[in-house]
Amino acid sequence: MANAPDNKLTSSSSELDLDRPNLEDYLPSGSMQEPRGKLRLDSGLVDWWTVCRRDLLDISPTLTEAAGAIVDDSFTRCFKSNPPEPWNWNVYLFPLWCLGVVIRYGILFPTRVLVLTLGWIIFLSSFIPVHFLLKGNDKLRKKLERCLVELICSFFVASWTGVVKYHGPRPSRRPKQVFVANHTSMIDFIVLEQMTAFAVIMQKHPGWVGLLQSTILESVGCIWFNRTEAKDREIVARKLRDHVQGADNNPLLIFPEGTCVNNHYTVMFKKGAFELGCTVCPIAIKYNKIFVDAFWNSKKQSFTMHLLQLMTSWAVVCDVWYLEPQTLKPGETPIEFAERVRDIISLRAGLKKVPWDGYLKYSRPSPKHREQKQQIFADSVLRRLEEK
Repeated sequence: MANAPDNKLTSSSSELDLDRPNLEDYLPSGSMQEPRGKLRLDSGLVDWWTVCRRDLLDISPTLTEAAGAIVDDSFTRCFKSNPPEPWNWNVYLFPLWCLGVVIRYGILFPTRVLVLTLGWIIFLSSFIPVHFLLKGNDKLRKKLERCLVELICSFFVASWTGVVKYHGPRPSRRPKQVFVANHTSMIDFIVLEQMTAFAVIMQKHPGWVGLLQSTILESVGCIWFNRTEAKDREIVARKLRDHVQGADNNPLLIFPEGTCVNNHYTVMFKKGAFELGCTVCPIAIKYNKIFVDAFWNSKKQSFTMHLLQLMTSWAVVCDVWYLEPQTLKPGETPIEFAERVRDIISLRAGLKKVPWDGYLKYSRPSPKHREQKQQIFADSVLRRLEEK
């Protein structure tokens, strides 16, 4: 009598997949044993308890998968662009929508291309002589290059019909300070750069964006990193410490989330900017989605297509808040400091905090792996139904 339940349990458990968790491994020892007393007197109760245990073990992988799906959904929400609901759904609104398409693509877009082209002509015709002819006068050259970078960024914002409202005092160049901001798109840098020439730390990109990084933006002291290079972290950390010590260097701007988030959430801040021993100046950026969603999903859209989307929209509207500088409190760790600054930015921009590491965005399982898991689960359910 005492061995019968164990035999049934063993035969049932052997049908489960090997990668599924065993519920007994997570329960205290003795919690899955048969209750004493009534179990020895009533064989029907033994059978009932055996079935309950078997069903509980069968459903535990389901609960695990469900919990994983909830966690995954909470994570992926941070990196999804939510398209606006269509408003051209009846015979009265559809002609207005068509008129808007004609205006945006037939009038605004060509005008914006012309403005951006004119900006590049003015910028390059000034930047190239300044960069190569004033190498003997570094102070004047850097000052002019800063002004020219601010100018081309202003042309970019104008090409989106950008409406940017800045709140708070304009950043100034001081030693031992670093600016941190939430990150929605690469245009965050452009929006901030048109007001102040920041030296930014940013992921190295390919194509024409990478060309700009290695030539023009390097003139303002920008620092690049490669996520796939393990040694890059030490090199970048050393460059950051050297940069913040210089009184004549441009203010350092860091996006501590490390990836673009959809302007509804903030993910975990990396602690690198908060262990430099510097004053941290938070910047909160909030985009208004009424005209266009400024979130850049780099895994699904190139930056060229992202710019095209912005240039064919009605306008890019956002608010930028330069918040009160923060310093490390006595007994506070860099991680706690980072979370405190994240609280300040999230509260000011109206963003929700989530406890996820943004780098997980680059290491998520492939769709094929998810489909295989779904097929395995479906097969186990079918087997269970056939047994009954």
